[in-house]
Amino acid sequence: MSDMVFRFPAPGPEPMVTDLEGWTKTEGNPTMKTWVQHTTLDGSVISGTWEATLGTWHAKYKFYEFVHLIEGQITITPDGGAPVTMGPGDAFAVEAGFSGTWKIEKPVRKHFCIKLK
Repeated sequence: MSDMVFRFPAPGPEPMVTDLEGWTKTEGNPTMKTWVQHTTLDGSVISGTWEATLGTWHAKYKFYEFVHLIEGQITITPDGGAPVTMGPGDAFAVEAGFSGTWKIEKPVRKHFCIKLK
């Protein structure tokens, strides 16, 4: 039953460094690194660590995401909605279908959990 509890290791040396699907740079030249550190046995959920540098993306979400922000600062603004600023220690969820901007105001490191199915 040890496969039922998974402790995250430190992110490995080889993250994905391409922008996520549905994310388009709109201000500056931000970069991101994504480490998928765990996938559920049925493949329906992925989780890991994400880092980003200063700048803004417009993001379109296909899936639900839970986030725990470890460091940095982000202002997230839904299209046509009010901005929300998140800082270290904040936890939040982004619903599938979200469309809006992620402005990275201080370099970000977060844990994420995304429901794919």
